[in-house]
Amino acid sequence: MSFDPHALAPQEWHRGDYTLSTDRARLDLPLILRFLTEDSYWGQDMTMARLERALDASLPMGLYAPDGAMAGFARLVTDYAVFAYLRDVFVLPEHGRRGLATWLSREIRNHPDLSMVGNWMLATRDAHGVYERAGFRPVPHPDWYMSVPRG
Repeated sequence: MSFDPHALAPQEWHRGDYTLSTDRARLDLPLILRFLTEDSYWGQDMTMARLERALDASLPMGLYAPDGAMAGFARLVTDYAVFAYLRDVFVLPEHGRRGLATWLSREIRNHPDLSMVGNWMLATRDAHGVYERAGFRPVPHPDWYMSVPRG
């Protein structure tokens, strides 16, 4: 029996007038690309083709304002069973200072199809408090982790 993550029904969460949704059809790809390339420190080299490929292999979650416009975004690179890596989290400045990034980071972990995942990771240079409020903690043995530097 094979598992097809693209066949999952979209999920939604609500807080006040804001909505989180995993509905891929609602994503504003030009807005996501613009934020990553112009406003983030980690995504300047993103292209639309690369973003589309990354999204195809991820669980995306959009944050939507009361008027339905995209207000933020995150994506989860996951196998839906063992491992999940949270990436590309952002909330647009006009929606900031409302705890929305923490809410998004917490709720993506509550997705019903991720209940078996035991290893959650992320990397951040400057938002440790946001992720700590969402339940993330420093890795217990950072010296065990390795990466391949981009050459």
